[in-house]
Amino acid sequence: MLFLNKPPDAEGSARPAIIMGIFVAFGGILFGYDTGTIGGILAMDYWVKRFATDINASGEKYITTGQQSLVVSMLSVGTFFGALGGAQLGDWIGRRWGLIAACVVFTVGVVMQTIATAVPLFTAGRTIAGFGVGLISVLIPLYQSECAPKWIRGTIVSAYQFFLTFGLLLAAVVNNATHNRNDSGSYRIPVIIQALWAVILAGGIMFLPETPRYFVKNGEMEKATHSLSRLRSLPTDSQSIKDELAEIVANHEYELSLGGSGWKDIFQSAGRQRRRLLTGMGIMAGSQLTGINFIFYYGTVFFKNSGIENPFLIGLTTNLVNVVSTVPGLWLVEKWGRRPILLWGAIGMTVCEFVVAIVGVTTESDIANKVLIAFVCFYIFFFAISWGPVGWVVIGENFSLRFRAKSVAMSVASNWIFNWAIGYATPYLVDEGPGSAGLKAKVFFIWGICCFGCALFVYFCIFETKGLTLEQIDELYERCDKAWDSTKFTPSLRFQEEVHKGSVIQSEDVEKFRAHVAEKRASISEVPA
Repeated sequence: MLFLNKPPDAEGSARPAIIMGIFVAFGGILFGYDTGTIGGILAMDYWVKRFATDINASGEKYITTGQQSLVVSMLSVGTFFGALGGAQLGDWIGRRWGLIAACVVFTVGVVMQTIATAVPLFTAGRTIAGFGVGLISVLIPLYQSECAPKWIRGTIVSAYQFFLTFGLLLAAVVNNATHNRNDSGSYRIPVIIQALWAVILAGGIMFLPETPRYFVKNGEMEKATHSLSRLRSLPTDSQSIKDELAEIVANHEYELSLGGSGWKDIFQSAGRQRRRLLTGMGIMAGSQLTGINFIFYYGTVFFKNSGIENPFLIGLTTNLVNVVSTVPGLWLVEKWGRRPILLWGAIGMTVCEFVVAIVGVTTESDIANKVLIAFVCFYIFFFAISWGPVGWVVIGENFSLRFRAKSVAMSVASNWIFNWAIGYATPYLVDEGPGSAGLKAKVFFIWGICCFGCALFVYFCIFETKGLTLEQIDELYERCDKAWDSTKFTPSLRFQEEVHKGSVIQSEDVEKFRAHVAEKRASISEVPA
C-alpha cells in the first residue's frame, strides 16, 4: 500500500485490517464536509437574507459578526462534549457500536439544520451534529490504532485526515454548484447531503469486528482471539495470533497492576502517563493554532473581502490542494517518521504564514492577491502532509490501553475547544467595525508565531513511534526520557528467544513485565478456538 512493503516476519495478511481501517476513516468526511459547507453557506446571499435579523444603512439584511461566530463555533462546543463522552461510550458499548450511535446523533443534528429557518434552530442542529462528530473523532483513531498492524498503522490512521480533506473538497464542489440558487435549496441541499455520509459509515460498520484490545480490556479472551484472527487472516490457533494476543494481555494487566483506569487515575498516575497525555493534548491544540480552519471556516468570506474575484472558485482550489497534498503525508508518516514530518511541516507553515501576512499588509494589487493565494496554497500543502494527518496518528498510538480511550478523548477535546475558540474569535480579529480588531491579513502573523511554537513543541515533546507496536510504545516511554533521543530506541519486548537473549534491560519493571508476558503467552495457548 502506497509503496510500503510488509515486513518479512509479519505473518498472515494485513489486507483485512487495512480495508477495515480505511473504511472507518471514511468518518472523517462528516467533519470535513460540515466544516467546508458552513464556510460557503455564510457567504450565500439567499441564506443571509433568510437568516439575518439586522439591516444596514442601505436597507440590506446582513449577518453580524456575533451571529457568524455563534453559527460556526457552536459545532465545536458540541464536538468538545462529544469527545469527552466518546471515551465512556467506547469503553461501555465498544468502539464499533459507539461509532454507530455517533452516526445516529449526527444525523439528528443534520435534520435540524435542514428544517431550520432561523439562527437558533440552525445553531442547535450544528451543536447536536457536533456532538456526533466529537464522538466519531475519538472512536475512529481508537478503532484504527487498535486494529492495524504496526508497519502500516500510521498510514491507516492518517487516512482519517485524508477523508476529512476529501469532505472539505466535496463541500466546496456542492457549495459552488448551489450558491447561486435563489431558494432554500442553496443551503439545504449541501446540509442534507451530510446525512448520506453518516448512513454509509453506520451501515458499513455493522459488518466490521470489534477491536481485540477492547475485548482484552473486558476480559473476553475468546472474542479477542477471533477478532485478531479475522484482522490478520490467520487461524485462531496460529502461534503468531497467540504471541500478539499474549503481549496485549500481559501489557494490559501489567498496566492495571500500577493503578486504576478512571478519570481520576489519569491525573494521579506516574509522570510518564501525564506526559503522554499532555503530549496528545498539545499536538491537537497545536493543529488548531496553525490557523488552518481559518481558511476553511472563513476563507471564502476572507477572499471575498480581500477583493479577490471568484472566492468560491478559490475556496474550491484550496480544498483541492488540501486533498492532493494529504496523499504524500500518508506515505511519509511511515517512511520518514512522526517527528521529522511534524517538525518540517511546522517550519514550512511558519514561512508561508509570514509571507502571506507581509504581502497582505504592504501591498494591494492583483499581483499581491495572486501571491497571497499561492502562499496560502503552499501553507495548506505543508499542513496537509504533516500536522493534518500525523496529529491523529500520535494520539491514536501514544497511550497505554489502561488510559487509551480517556486520553484520546481528552486530546481530541483539546482540539475541539481550541477549534471553538478560534472559530468564535476569528471574525472579531479579522473584521472591521465596532468591537472588532480589523486585523485582516495581519492575523497571519498570529498564526505564523503559533506555527513556530509548534516546531519547538515537536522537537522537545514528540517521541518517534514509527514501527513500534502499541505495547512497545509503552516501553519507549519507560526507557527513554528525552524526545530527541527516541529515534535511537530499540524495543526489547519481543517474543523471539534470540531477541530476549540479546536484549539489554535497563529497568526492573521491564524485567518483571517480560516475565509476565512469558506467563501469559503460555496461558493464551489454552484459549478455545
